[in-house]
Amino acid sequence: MAFPVDLRRCQVLGLAGTAFLALGGDTAGALPVRELLAPASVRAALGLIGVYFGVVLLIAAWLLLGRLVRGAEPPTPRALFLVLAIWAAPLLLAPPLFSRDVYSYLAQGAMVDAHMDVYTHGPAQLGGPLADEVAPLWQHTAAPYGPVFLALASALAGLTRGELPAGLFGMRLVALFGVALMAAALPRLARHSGADPAAALWLGVLNPLVLLHLVAGAHNDAIMLGLLGAGLVAALGRWPVLGAVLVTLAALVKAPAALGLAAVVLLQIRAGHRPAKAVLTTALAAGATTVAATAVAGTGYGWTGALDTPVSPQNWALTSLLGRATGALLERLGSDLAPLAVPAWHLLGLALTSVLVVAIWWRLRPRPVYALGLSLAAVAAFGPAIRPWYALWGLFLIAAAAPTTSVRHRVAAVTGVLALATLPSGGPVDTAQLVLAVSGGALAVVVLWQARQAAQAPAPASGRTV
Repeated sequence: MAFPVDLRRCQVLGLAGTAFLALGGDTAGALPVRELLAPASVRAALGLIGVYFGVVLLIAAWLLLGRLVRGAEPPTPRALFLVLAIWAAPLLLAPPLFSRDVYSYLAQGAMVDAHMDVYTHGPAQLGGPLADEVAPLWQHTAAPYGPVFLALASALAGLTRGELPAGLFGMRLVALFGVALMAAALPRLARHSGADPAAALWLGVLNPLVLLHLVAGAHNDAIMLGLLGAGLVAALGRWPVLGAVLVTLAALVKAPAALGLAAVVLLQIRAGHRPAKAVLTTALAAGATTVAATAVAGTGYGWTGALDTPVSPQNWALTSLLGRATGALLERLGSDLAPLAVPAWHLLGLALTSVLVVAIWWRLRPRPVYALGLSLAAVAAFGPAIRPWYALWGLFLIAAAAPTTSVRHRVAAVTGVLALATLPSGGPVDTAQLVLAVSGGALAVVVLWQARQAAQAPAPASGRTV
């Protein structure tokens, strides 16, 4: 007898997961400096256990929902939108989780509002309580984001007057707006690609990475992906210029979205436009949008060097790992080339990414949405820096256009692993914290197993014994 699955059980189980995330985050999340607890404190330990208990419950709810989506009568997109809202609700007022990047966003917005050059100076230049919340590694690092996001952050800084709770809530609302755009775009993109809209929503916006990192973490990748999805939907219809404008705005949040302009061009060609006209129209729209957005933001063109922003020395991107290993080997051999190992591997990764992107677009020209998803996945996988939420760049569009169920299954497996890869504080892992996190996850597995056993137990016989 299989574990009984229905939409209500999925809603309740996922809600329990995000509720435990929010509760545990109150003591183990990426808290403001003045609220941080010592990692060894009892409250912080219980919070960490609670967060990973919630993560495993959320993953289980998502997998069970996937069974419903693959069933004979899958939930409608409207029903899945409701599931997303229910699961996300406890996270709305939770502290930041799994990263301290949102504090950097707020500090950079305050810098722009104060007419400081965020592409020359780091948050340390701002000073004050808000800058103190930024992780030490990024205190002196220039902003790696485009003028559209910095204009949003600046407007938020002006509205909240530097008040941290209001700023955090505002940034989460911006992220939620991005997730809403993603959810609205996915069914249309899926129908265009010949995919199931319910399956696309399940993998593209209901997956744990979206809830953990875009909602709970309030990352600006949400607004980037939301604008990108909206631009592609516009390009599918009769508004290719609007599509190019929206995709350009997405790229002016984070640069990888610029690859979406190639999809806009191909979608126009598929609609019957001449290639030269499609390229010219897209280029003019992108150029005009870039000039206008940069002028409105008032940040200047320093964002063009944003890709040179340094990465964490302990980044676990593939090329960074290989670079550090190569550097260590060269040091043992007494070579003077050891300092060049990491930059060399980063350069090789960029070259490999370029080759892969060209090959993907050449082979998948008739399927531009899928080609864009695979290209963004390659950029994330072989770039010089990687975080779990970077996987969403490609996953969002692969969910909309994956040609087979097996592709979705492989992507879902990667999602489940990455959902467990980061501590709620956003800091480095130590042995004690790892033990607590595993304990929380194991406790959730035990609870789920007991629930399964109870559901499968035969009902007691009725009637009286004479």
